[in-house]
Amino acid sequence: MTPRDEDAVAQARRHEEAETQAHIAPESGSRSPPPPVSASPCRRILLADDHGLFLEGLENLLRAGGYEVLGTAHDGLEALQLARNLHPDVILMDVRMPNCDGLTATRLIQAEMPEIKIVMLTTSTEDADLFEAIRGGARGYLLKNLEPNQLFDYLAGLERGEAPISREFSARVLREFANQAATLDELAGPGFPRASPSAELTPRQLEILSLVAAGQSYKEVGAALNVSEHTVKYHMGEILDRLHLKNRGEVVAYALRSGLTRERQRGRQG
Repeated sequence: MTPRDEDAVAQARRHEEAETQAHIAPESGSRSPPPPVSASPCRRILLADDHGLFLEGLENLLRAGGYEVLGTAHDGLEALQLARNLHPDVILMDVRMPNCDGLTATRLIQAEMPEIKIVMLTTSTEDADLFEAIRGGARGYLLKNLEPNQLFDYLAGLERGEAPISREFSARVLREFANQAATLDELAGPGFPRASPSAELTPRQLEILSLVAAGQSYKEVGAALNVSEHTVKYHMGEILDRLHLKNRGEVVAYALRSGLTRERQRGRQG
C-alpha cells in the first residue's frame, strides 16, 4: 500500500468515526453532560428527517444562516436519543419517518425534556397531523415548501416566544380552538355556568401558566419567577391535574382559548 493509499484510508476512518459520533447515541449510562446554554435560546438545532438530500440541504442552509446544527436523525427514536445526548434548543422534526414517526417522537421528547422547542417541518397538510402535533407539545408546524428567508423569520419569531405556524394552518388552529370552547360551553349547560379558569389555580400557578403559554421553557420561567426548574415542573403537574389535561400542549391551548393569559395581563396592569 502506497503512502497516498494509507493517507486515504486514515482519512476515511476519521470520517467514519465523525459520522458515528454524529448519528449514533452512546449507550445508556455514558451520556455526556449538557453543553453550556447558548446566548440565544434557539440557535442550537437538531434535525430529524428520513430524506438524506433534504436533510443535507437544510443543514447547509441553517449553518449559512448562523445556526449551529448539533446533529441529524433519520427517525423518531434516533431523534429521541440525540435529544438526550445533545440537548438542543430546537428540533426541526419531520412527521413521516420510519420506525418511529415525528408525532410519536415529539410526545416522547416533550414528556422527558419539555424545555426543548419542537417545530414540525413536513409536507403533510392533514388536520389530524397538525392537531396531534400541537397536542403532543410541538411549538409550531411548518411546510417544507417555504422559502429560506421565511424559515429564518419563523425561527427568529420562535426566539421571541411566537408559535411558528404556516399561514395555511393558522385559521384551522383558531377555528379548532373556537369549536372546542363552544363544545365546553354546551357541555356545561344553560343552568351550570362555567367557572373561571383562574378559580381553579393558585396565583403562582397562574403566573407559571401565563409564562409557559407565552412560549417560555420551564428553565426560563423559573429564572423569571426566582424559583427552581423543579418547582416549575411540580406546579405544571398540579395544573394538569386541576384542569384535567394531559400535556403541556393542551395546557397552552386551554390558556389561549380561555383568555387566561389576557386575564393575567390585565391583573398586572391593575
